[in-house]
Amino acid sequence: MKNLKRISFLVLLMTFVISCTTMKNDANAAVSGKVDSIEAGKDGYTAKITTDAKEVYFATISIVNVGGPQNYKQLKIGDVVSVKGEKWKTDDENHIKVTEIVSVK
Repeated sequence: MKNLKRISFLVLLMTFVISCTTMKNDANAAVSGKVDSIEAGKDGYTAKITTDAKEVYFATISIVNVGGPQNYKQLKIGDVVSVKGEKWKTDDENHIKVTEIVSVK
C-alpha cells in the first residue's frame, strides 16, 4: 500500500512538472502585421494585429512594458507594425505583451 501511494505521488508530480515545462511562453517573439482594431485599457491599449499568414494576435501595449514614455507609441487602425515581446496562446487566441515597438508604417 505504501509503494502504491509513493508511485501515485511520483506520477502526479511528474505530470505536473511536464505540464509546466510545456506551457513556456515565447519571451522574445516578433509579430508583424496590420492593426485591425484598438481597445483602450487602464494602462495602455490592446491592438488586434493580423499577420500576412492571417494569424490574429492581441497585442497588449503599455508605457510600463515598453520601457517608458519615450518608447511608447499610439498605434492607429490600418498601421502596419512590427512588435516584439512575450507571446502566449490561450485556447483560441494568440497574445503578445509588447516590450518593443520595432516599426510603424
